This record gives sequence, C-alpha cells and structure tokens, in this order.
Amino acid sequence: MGTTDLSLSDCVTLVMDRYLADLQGEVPSNLHALIIDEVERALLANTLQHCSGQRGMAAQWLGINRNTLRKKLQAYGLDT
Repeated sequence: MGTTDLSLSDCVTLVMDRYLADLQGEVPSNLHALIIDEVERALLANTLQHCSGQRGMAAQWLGINRNTLRKKLQAYGLDT
C-alpha cells in the first residue's frame, strides 16, 4: 500500500503507533489533548498556507467563523 492509498485515519494511526513506540513503554500523559492540539495546529497552519494567508478563505475551507479562526491562531501563536 503506497502513501497515496492511505486515508487520513490510516495516517493518524501510523503516527500514533510510531509515537507510542518511541515512548518505549513509558505511559503517555494527557494523550487526547496532546494529539488534538498537534493536529489542530498543523491543520490551521497548513490551511492558511494553502489559502495564501487569506484568513477569510481559510475559515471558509475549515468551516469555522473567521473570529474563531483568529482566536485559534492566537492560541497557537500562528497569528503573525
């Protein structure tokens, strides 16, 4: 199976498996918040990049309000 055949869920599973393996048996803490934060940060940054920095367009692509996008960008330090 090539990488183009993988669903988004498959990609998340692969990265999660690698992350947990890298912990070498150490018990993760607050895993849900960690994963959600990392995924949301990457989603926002990548979408904004693909929209050439146009926040209105990025908000539309994401299906969220422009003010919500602004708050999330601020929270992640992406509001440059």
